Amino acid sequence: MFFTHLQDQLQQLETEGLLRYRRTVKGSHDAHLKVDGQDFVSFCSNDYLGLASHPLLVAAAREGAELYGVGAGASHLVSGHNMAHHLVEEKLAEFVELPQALLFSTGYMANLGVVTALVGRDDSLFSDKLNHASLNDAALLSRAKLRRYPHLDMRALGKLLAASGGKRKLVLSDAVFSMDGDIAPVPEILALCERHDAWLLLDDAHGFGVLGREGRGALSHFNVNSPRIIYMGTLGKAAGVFGAFVAGEKEVIQTLIQRSRSYIYTTATPPLLAHTLLKSLDLMRAENARRAHLASLIALLKNRLRLEQWRLLPSQTPIQPLIIGESRAAVKVSAALADAGILVPAIRPPSVPQGTARLRISLSAAHSTDDVERLVAALHELESAI
Repeated sequence: MFFTHLQDQLQQLETEGLLRYRRTVKGSHDAHLKVDGQDFVSFCSNDYLGLASHPLLVAAAREGAELYGVGAGASHLVSGHNMAHHLVEEKLAEFVELPQALLFSTGYMANLGVVTALVGRDDSLFSDKLNHASLNDAALLSRAKLRRYPHLDMRALGKLLAASGGKRKLVLSDAVFSMDGDIAPVPEILALCERHDAWLLLDDAHGFGVLGREGRGALSHFNVNSPRIIYMGTLGKAAGVFGAFVAGEKEVIQTLIQRSRSYIYTTATPPLLAHTLLKSLDLMRAENARRAHLASLIALLKNRLRLEQWRLLPSQTPIQPLIIGESRAAVKVSAALADAGILVPAIRPPSVPQGTARLRISLSAAHSTDDVERLVAALHELESAI
């Protein structure tokens, strides 16, 4: 009976064009992949700077394994907090220009850990409607009163903050929105937080390494800083490794160490990864040419793509969403591109609102201009044929 119910649910997902599949990649990650035995140029990755297979990071990982072994052996608060973790936390705090930083296993765990540690039943949360699922889930787990505001609507956010009677107020926002690629107006959000005595948790998963001076992220991009900011960045996207971190005031970080369940009750990430991240931060800081090349690819795609039925959203980041509309149509276009040796994922509800199924084109510094031109030509041909 139970399995029959699951089978019916899976069949319904397939009928609606919402069933998801995994592809098996062979070899190291790059802009050109061998997937299920076939060669592709991939526009699926969040390896925005093309560092995931960088020889210096591979060498650093080997060195880290020699120095520290493979596993951490325990949680951070038992005996798993290694000198490599300590060093990279110090370096991350300095890089984003905040007092302290704390490593987490993933960005999802970081967001859950921050929100549930800092707010509860008597408090209020304010969340952009297009925030990442991890922020939405964190809000529900916290049991705080949740108010969601229309995407990037600062007037609506201000009204909600003004009307709130919450003991503590925390605004949740992506810095770069993962499905639309647009950038939150961080100075305006911060000004509202200052006016209404609220904190701001800024999820910069897709901005860290890409935006700002030397890739320091959204705070650098807007040249803002404040004790009210709790900053989350991930380390498996532009940084090319794995993990996440939270940075902020000392009191915030020390509270997370004491109360964040997703930090306390899990084995620490392998120290070899922290050791690798030390080299990754050096590369991110030094290789501005990668960010310049990435910016040129974004401009090339936006300038060359001229479509009549499908609509490219106005994003200035490596996330370039192409709205197709209906889920089955998006899956069909994605499959046709795959037949042409080009991987672009079809993103469907519930990841995006109904009627806005899309191709999520992700650009990387590892792409060439020829790669982008090939994608543009294929999309022009497909729109005419479908």
